[in-house]
Amino acid sequence: MIIRVQDVIRDLIEPVGALENTVDTLKFGNPDAVVTGIVTAFMPTLRVLEAAVSSGANLVIAHEAPFYHHQDDFAAQLESDPVVRMKRDFLRSSGLSLYRFHDYGHRYRPDIIMEGLIDALGWQGQEVEHFPTCSVVEIPPLTAREAAEHAKARLGIGYVRIAGDMDADCRRIGVMVGYRGGAQHAVPLIERHGLDLVLCGEGPEWETPEYIRDAAHLGRAKALIALGHAESEAAGMKLLAERLQAKYPELPVRFLAEEPVFRIV
Repeated sequence: MIIRVQDVIRDLIEPVGALENTVDTLKFGNPDAVVTGIVTAFMPTLRVLEAAVSSGANLVIAHEAPFYHHQDDFAAQLESDPVVRMKRDFLRSSGLSLYRFHDYGHRYRPDIIMEGLIDALGWQGQEVEHFPTCSVVEIPPLTAREAAEHAKARLGIGYVRIAGDMDADCRRIGVMVGYRGGAQHAVPLIERHGLDLVLCGEGPEWETPEYIRDAAHLGRAKALIALGHAESEAAGMKLLAERLQAKYPELPVRFLAEEPVFRIV
């Protein structure tokens, strides 16, 4: 069975239906190209793109954009930048098709990126509520410190950041992937839904973490764990690879992980 790039894109869109305004488009490549293999990734770094070519895959599905900004027009402002130019030249000469899977994934029900993180944490089946930017899980109680160690072990990451009461008794956890840790998303949910712990990718440091600090100072046992943006969303793209492999058993499909972008010194 011949599978073309446009067939895979159609299947990715189908659970949601076509969106009028979206960043999820084919950034490079030919929609009519026959797919030889699929790679999914959080970020289409040069290392990931090179590894995809070496593996014989010609379709990369990435959650984030190739040129360092959510909107495509940013790359036009960097037309003469040598890094942008060389990455663009590589994509054009490699024969790769690059599709961004961001808006559609977050609109799956449940959000596949959120679902991937919850599964990776071993909390599947313990979700009690789903919201557009948050899922609430109820787990046997553990402290924020223990939750941090659990997340590090399950996700295979070297560190997380914690704000608030490290010894807070955490049972109801609000899981927020990506950049959803800001006060606009997180703070209203904390009291409204009785959250003991916010576990997020990232957000402005002076927003929710400062709310959590004041809450802890007032004796309200609250905590926040920031995993990192990629660390919170990579599992969702790994889950996507698993589902695409099941859908296209005749094609090699794999998730390519990247090293953490930050180092602790």
